[in-house]
Amino acid sequence: MKRRTFDKLVSFVGLGLAALLLIFAGLLNFGANFANDSVASQLENQNISFPAEDAMPSETKDQLAKWAGMKVVTGEMARDYSDLYIWEHMKGSAIAVMGKPATYSEVSGVYMGLVRGGSTDVEKIKQYGDLRQTLFMGNTLRGMLLEAYAFGTLGVIAGYAAIASLVGGVLFLLLGIAGLMHIRRTPEDATI
Repeated sequence: MKRRTFDKLVSFVGLGLAALLLIFAGLLNFGANFANDSVASQLENQNISFPAEDAMPSETKDQLAKWAGMKVVTGEMARDYSDLYIWEHMKGSAIAVMGKPATYSEVSGVYMGLVRGGSTDVEKIKQYGDLRQTLFMGNTLRGMLLEAYAFGTLGVIAGYAAIASLVGGVLFLLLGIAGLMHIRRTPEDATI
């Protein structure tokens, strides 16, 4: 095979890969911006804010202090609000009624047992009913916030992939151009 033919082949493949990577970079950047903008706008509409530092749960106050008084607008903030604020309140509510942390399904089972079992302890039924409602609402909000966190994380990953694709595309573009420039210096009769 002639060297010039091989150089042309390699150079055009490099330019094709450069074009492909640059297209990927654009699409990944679009995806990253879409994810980040969607998360921010959806969380903005929810109007969820962290409380002042002195109103935060003592168990997670150190981790949440950086967000004190701020509105939840990023995936990371949504995760912290869910796992470090709501979850602590849910555990505290369950401990107050049951003496231990409990899940919605555990509390619901006890509540349904009291109701269906014909319990006459109205105060206990009310406590478990209220706790059941609190845990249900907490789990629902936590699920929505953690979904925003997951979507936001995918946006961040897409952003990094866009940068990597852009760098790769530019590198292949430069190498392809260098290869085409090298063809002019290669003798006609050179072979591989």
